[in-house]
Amino acid sequence: MAEEISVYMFLGFLESGKTKFIQETLEDARMESGEKTMVLVCEEGEEEYDPHLFKVKNVAIEYLESEADLTQENLTALAQKHQCDRVLVEYNGTWLLQAFFDAMPEDWVINQMMTFFDSATFLNYNRNMRQLVYDKIQLTQMVVFNRFKGEYEKNEFHKVVRAISRRPDIVYEYIGGKAEFDDIEDPLPFDVNAPVIEIEDKDYALFYRDISEKMQEYIGKTVRFKGLAAVNKKVPAGYIVLGRYIMTCCEADIAYDGFAVRCGKLAEGVKTRDWLYVTGKIMYEYNSVYRSKGPVILAEKLEPAEKPEQEVATFY
Repeated sequence: MAEEISVYMFLGFLESGKTKFIQETLEDARMESGEKTMVLVCEEGEEEYDPHLFKVKNVAIEYLESEADLTQENLTALAQKHQCDRVLVEYNGTWLLQAFFDAMPEDWVINQMMTFFDSATFLNYNRNMRQLVYDKIQLTQMVVFNRFKGEYEKNEFHKVVRAISRRPDIVYEYIGGKAEFDDIEDPLPFDVNAPVIEIEDKDYALFYRDISEKMQEYIGKTVRFKGLAAVNKKVPAGYIVLGRYIMTCCEADIAYDGFAVRCGKLAEGVKTRDWLYVTGKIMYEYNSVYRSKGPVILAEKLEPAEKPEQEVATFY
């Protein structure tokens, strides 16, 4: 079997600090491990690499001129050309991550993702290019806000990141080099340790995401929430699907996200698009709705419900 090639991805828009970070990383003698390194540059900004300053040996730099160059054949050929053991990717901020995932050779494995933003332009990017901001935060392990200033309100930046994902660390790097980790407490708006976890209409999107990320914390607990029913041939007898339409980043990505609910005779008479309250225990088991294992609600009660004021759930 071919050995895996470790991939480290550096995400963000032009002039967000990706090149500077990679340059400084390769200037650090502690990063010299004997591995052959390829830096894959997917955009060219004002700052350029200076290989003369690298303390890491055996570094090759390759440039992709356009997204059309992002193919499995091309990436495989570049890896073979340099016989690299690891790849550092300076990714283009206007390319969606899926394009890279689709082009990744089978022996490439992503070890780390970091996302960089220029603090002066971040909020404006989020207002006008929300889908691209979401794309660069959703899977990352760390978000770095470069060129941060004392007059900026950290909570504005924090809320944007946490509306997308609770996973990444957040770092504010000030002009001059001082860096601070985000320490803003971000409690969930519902009590996961209550005898019955009550999910308000406005919190469904957060609940759905949190259970997706932290399934083990919910197994065996009882929950109550309101959802829109779905019943069709793909749903097993005695089950319904109950969920909500969720807007993750913009109207274009609105999708129905729900849970398989085992309700036996309680399912009788339920029709697609009925609004219902369900109270039941959360289990983790195989269900054909997911075509794999997933959260299944063992219904204790199904009650008719009024349509919520805002039918599409959001993270705000």
